[in-house]
Amino acid sequence: MEYLSQLLTLSGIVLLACISPGPDFVAVTSNALNDRRSGVFVGLGIACAVVVWAALAILGFGLLIKELFWLYEAIRLVGAAYLIYLGARMLMASIKARKDEPHVGSVPRIAALQAWRQGFIVGITNPKTATFFATLFVTVLPVGAPNWVYVSVVALVGLITAGWLGALAAFFSVGRVRSVYARVSRAIDALMGAALVGLGIRLASSR
Repeated sequence: MEYLSQLLTLSGIVLLACISPGPDFVAVTSNALNDRRSGVFVGLGIACAVVVWAALAILGFGLLIKELFWLYEAIRLVGAAYLIYLGARMLMASIKARKDEPHVGSVPRIAALQAWRQGFIVGITNPKTATFFATLFVTVLPVGAPNWVYVSVVALVGLITAGWLGALAAFFSVGRVRSVYARVSRAIDALMGAALVGLGIRLASSR
């Protein structure tokens, strides 16, 4: 129980970070509106990437990447390019969709492995996640904590991220939500595509 307060504090901060809208939100919801399984697996892919970053931050890589400017920049630019690619694909799909053609959505359903891979790439190409965890762990976790605390931290990060993104996928795949989406799918797809492109440009231009 000695480290319970630190674990609770860290869990709360991680949950707030998950709730904050960003590429993860758009990637999960845009897939969940078409197919719940796709949304869930995108979320699992993102959660796996977050676990990787959390584990690397505990091992000191998060602090290292802050010092290695070229590596941080390379990961950041790759991530920005991928977000812009996903957004542009959604925009093109919404433009090509016929207005008078009723459909669940213009974003095609994808296989589970492909959905997981998409989510993992979105998560692993965001170097800000590494620096976020590095700063958080240094601030919250006491020096010299036992190994079980660090293992618990990584597990909590994964469970919180997967739980939140899974809840998003479940909500946006509910019948009523999808029926509303079906009526305005072209506009929503265009909005989400533009959001991904904007997030990609923001990531590319940020330091």
